Amino acid sequence: MAILVDLRSDTVTKPTSGMLDAMMSAKVGDDVFGEDETVSALEAKLSALFNMEAGMFCPSGTMTNQIAIKCFTKPMDEVICDQTAHVYRYEGGGIAYHSMSSVRLLNGPRGIITPEMIEPEINEPNIHYPDSTLVVLENTVNKGGGACYKRSQIEPISLLCKNKGLRLHLDGARIFNALIATGDQAKDYGQYFDGLSVCLSKGLGAPVGSVLLSSNETIKRAIKIRKVFGGGMRQAGYLAAAGIYALDHHIDRLADDHRHAKVLAAALAGVTYVISVMPVETNIVIFEVSPEFNAAEIVELFNTKGLACNTTSNKTIRMVTHLGVSAALIDMAIEIIKNLK
Repeated sequence: MAILVDLRSDTVTKPTSGMLDAMMSAKVGDDVFGEDETVSALEAKLSALFNMEAGMFCPSGTMTNQIAIKCFTKPMDEVICDQTAHVYRYEGGGIAYHSMSSVRLLNGPRGIITPEMIEPEINEPNIHYPDSTLVVLENTVNKGGGACYKRSQIEPISLLCKNKGLRLHLDGARIFNALIATGDQAKDYGQYFDGLSVCLSKGLGAPVGSVLLSSNETIKRAIKIRKVFGGGMRQAGYLAAAGIYALDHHIDRLADDHRHAKVLAAALAGVTYVISVMPVETNIVIFEVSPEFNAAEIVELFNTKGLACNTTSNKTIRMVTHLGVSAALIDMAIEIIKNLK
């Protein structure tokens, strides 16, 4: 059956008509020569928004994260992050491959880590240990069902890192979802992070792209690393224009996605084949199916009814709301959920 409601990810969105118009009218140049004014405008817009010195446009959040890690570590260093972190689980072993660093994994509730968890895992100087040099946070936490850090949780982690001489990077895969949920301000973030990756192709609905924000010095090095990674783009302003449009038009509407996710969660909590639903803070709903079922079987049944979603384990399923899913489509999804046989 054709997909009627696609809740697999917020990466499945298509550019809106307004976004397409902005893309087609973009002023472009060769960005490798520093001549694409739309790319430069996007980088400057996000740098100002988060109160950071400079930015660098890349094809993906994986690239911005891996470039940041390479900027902030050297071989034989160690990165501290939660065991659910995207930089560890879903970036192809890039920390080891690109940066030749090891990873110290923490186990925070729904992927949220604290200074009290981080500090005991910071290695003292010793020839037997890797050097602890970088902490990575993820906001929102994908595997944590869209759980998000508040500014009040980030500030003490940043202070610990500064006191211990570690860098702090944020994988801001869904940073604007977090800001909408918490009410925190983007302008306050720059003071806490050495690097910040902002994804444009998830909740904001751009077709491609992330921007790494950092200091002028770090971005200068990052551009060199991007070149080596093969990420230099030419007339990339057509893509950057989509990001600018998304920032101007698609941030406030994220609250709709959060409401839709809560409605889905309530419906799922009321059916017999679901035994638990993670608390919903943003646009991700993760739920556990009853022991007599396999998650993949439930997903296949949903697919036969026109509802697309993904497993996250053999017992858990993820649904993600986004700008391509209206309130009417959420109602349709709920009918499928309630009447699944």
